[in-house]
Amino acid sequence: MKKSALALVLVATMLMPTLSLGQSAEEIQKEIDTHSDQIEQLNKEIAAYEKQLTEIGSKKQTLQGTLNQLDIQRKKITASINVTKAKIRTLELEIQSLSKNIKGKESSIKIHEGGLAENLRRLNENETQTLAVSIFSSENLTDVWSDMDRSYALQEAVQESIDELSAQKESLTETKTATQSKQAELLKQQRNLVAEQGSLDATRKAQSELLTQTKAQESNFQAILREKQAAKASFEAALSDLQTKLQYTIDPSKIPPAGRGILRYPLDNVKVTQYFGDTDFARSGAYAGKGHNGIDLRASIGTPIKAALTGTVIGTGNTDAVRGCYSYGKWVLIRHGNGLSTLYAHLSQINVSEGASVATGAVIGYAGATGYATGPHLHFGVYASQAVQIIKLGEATNKKTSCANAVMPVAPLSGYLNPMDYL
Repeated sequence: MKKSALALVLVATMLMPTLSLGQSAEEIQKEIDTHSDQIEQLNKEIAAYEKQLTEIGSKKQTLQGTLNQLDIQRKKITASINVTKAKIRTLELEIQSLSKNIKGKESSIKIHEGGLAENLRRLNENETQTLAVSIFSSENLTDVWSDMDRSYALQEAVQESIDELSAQKESLTETKTATQSKQAELLKQQRNLVAEQGSLDATRKAQSELLTQTKAQESNFQAILREKQAAKASFEAALSDLQTKLQYTIDPSKIPPAGRGILRYPLDNVKVTQYFGDTDFARSGAYAGKGHNGIDLRASIGTPIKAALTGTVIGTGNTDAVRGCYSYGKWVLIRHGNGLSTLYAHLSQINVSEGASVATGAVIGYAGATGYATGPHLHFGVYASQAVQIIKLGEATNKKTSCANAVMPVAPLSGYLNPMDYL
């Protein structure tokens, strides 16, 4: 069993208390209402945390500010986990109520089936004797007409039993369909819970790594920011040199034409903070004058990052593992079956490995601020699969850079595609 699947089973087991079959419908509804009130209150808390995160994000970047941001993010995730737990419990109660209804309907159907069988038996007995035989064998004609009336009444009762049984079975089918729908939603919420717990772990890990790296000193934190800024220029010069050297003519027949919805956004809540190409930031001197090779999406540390389309992970890496290299940080590259490949960079945590198959919407990692990132966000890039390759930067360019030993995806300029053309 895969690790993620095992985690889902464990979480489901932990969260599914033994339901009391003795609870009345009123008791079940009362408990559902209690959980609904809890969800409403927790959603208000989450909104307040989001406001605080926005306020902190607009201020000058400091170590204490970053730590405060992580603390609030953890509180927000914890509140979100509690919302999901309350939703799971509500769904369990609704399933319990539906199960009671199913049992009641099945019992009613059995009763109607028994009554219908008896009516059919009696009707069959009545109909085995013809009208002529009844008349000639009876001494009293009035009795014959009475028997016929009873027979018609019996036929009507049989038809009513058939109609009632049909209605009961239709109602049972609808209830079972509703139960299956609730069970599917329950599984979805349990998967959400696994992702949220992963988010919480990612924020804790990021906070621990930040404190270790800076030794809890503001001066060390500011020095790292300055080092990132200086290293960024040499990395971009080396990357630009390599992109220029790489010559590749893209075969348009091997990539899909631009169109909305070909790829899915890798985040549930989308806010683009920098677009592809010749952006204001690029014109200010960034990216060695070659333009931004992806889009940036706002994402707090620990936000689940999801695959934009079903595909295969063809590489993962961490450029921060190379001293002084501040570029993509922790990254994942996925190749899709339609000729496109997608890059997810600056992650705080990677949840997939090379060669893994991932489905659209599967959590592949969590947002962060690794590599060159002055704040937490996701860099999302789209390549023509035919042009992108994963290489050690120093083996392909003569430009001096602290990222020479870093492994990362690179492509000729023609190989970078505008993500907005496919989202």
